[in-house]
Amino acid sequence: MKGENQIANALEAIVSTGALAGAATLVWREGSPTQITCVGCRDIEARLPIERNTIFRIASMSKPITCAAALVLMEEGRFALDEPISRWAPEFSEMRVLRSPMGPLDETDQARKQITFEDLLTHRSGLTYGSFWSGPLARAFAEALGADIDSAVKPDDWIAALASLPLIDHPGNGFHYGHSTDLLGLLIARIEGAPLGDVLQRRIFGPLGMSDTGFTVPRENRDRCAQTHGFNEVGRLTVRSAGPGGSFLSERPEDMTYESGGQGLWSTLDDYLAFARMLVGAGAVDGARLLKPETVAMMTTNRLTEMQRAAAKLLGRSIFAAGHGYGMGVAVVLDPEKAAPLYCGGSEGSVGWPGGFGGWWQADTKNASVMIFLSHNMVELDQLRNGIGFGVYEAILEFQSLARRRGSSIYY
Repeated sequence: MKGENQIANALEAIVSTGALAGAATLVWREGSPTQITCVGCRDIEARLPIERNTIFRIASMSKPITCAAALVLMEEGRFALDEPISRWAPEFSEMRVLRSPMGPLDETDQARKQITFEDLLTHRSGLTYGSFWSGPLARAFAEALGADIDSAVKPDDWIAALASLPLIDHPGNGFHYGHSTDLLGLLIARIEGAPLGDVLQRRIFGPLGMSDTGFTVPRENRDRCAQTHGFNEVGRLTVRSAGPGGSFLSERPEDMTYESGGQGLWSTLDDYLAFARMLVGAGAVDGARLLKPETVAMMTTNRLTEMQRAAAKLLGRSIFAAGHGYGMGVAVVLDPEKAAPLYCGGSEGSVGWPGGFGGWWQADTKNASVMIFLSHNMVELDQLRNGIGFGVYEAILEFQSLARRRGSSIYY
């Protein structure tokens, strides 16, 4: 289709069905963007279009950023990977492990070892998300920790509350997706003696020029934010007043001090490109070095054993058994033919990690390319079970497939 942007056409077709409010995508190769596409609306009620500088909630795309900040401190000797976190969080000195994640909270065993920093970086801490379970564990998490992103619990109290809850596995034993990165973020804040947002600004955002990334959006930039788009009970696209499962509020209180390093950041195409380029560039972007090449190599190399990959599940589905491994905050492609594209996909060694609000990215360290897809697609788990909200995944797959073709034209 010479002269025609296939990515724009494909995404606009999905938007036109009402399955997605809109999306912003970017492909970066050989030192510059080769394709930028913005389709649909950042606010369907005001009919405001998505633009290159639209600011999105990136959900779990926050995790790699927090992990990178932790590794900056590790390089400075502030902690060691195999060091127990109890040095900085004595609340975790004595942990208990549930005999069954669905069982009573008092049926536990003593943890075989303490949680280490590497356990947090690789989700092998035994921590989980309460919303992944039913019964007493889910209730205990909600009562102790509050909302996943906009929690009224103060950081020190949040750490103590999390430590009071039982683990679902022995530390180091297996991959369990959950609050590991949130805890890691609050620990590096303790180490630095400053709020996590300030640490990320000084250690990551400032050096990389990520001027639109943070836990809050300055008031003067809020007109650039994508609205909280989701679906009603019959699957019709709508603007939501709060996050799925009550994860965040429509307006974050100014005095709220908890910051979720696992899922709380806002960002843009160009800001996240700067972060992804750091990984492609072995720790440096445009002369600014963030991490040593050997640290980036460690972060982007699979850390899970074959048994841990086979056993790893997310919402009941195997995620690493075929094609992917997991490094520190990122999925790693081990077998391109088997790697599920929605987690990362790409050639061997490619890394990425999607966000639950409709974000996806991939950094290919071998061919020095980056692909980013950002949208707002806020759905509840029960909606997905009823087939509502899957349009974003179709859009990501279309984008990834078409973006592999070189020479995409720029479209706004």
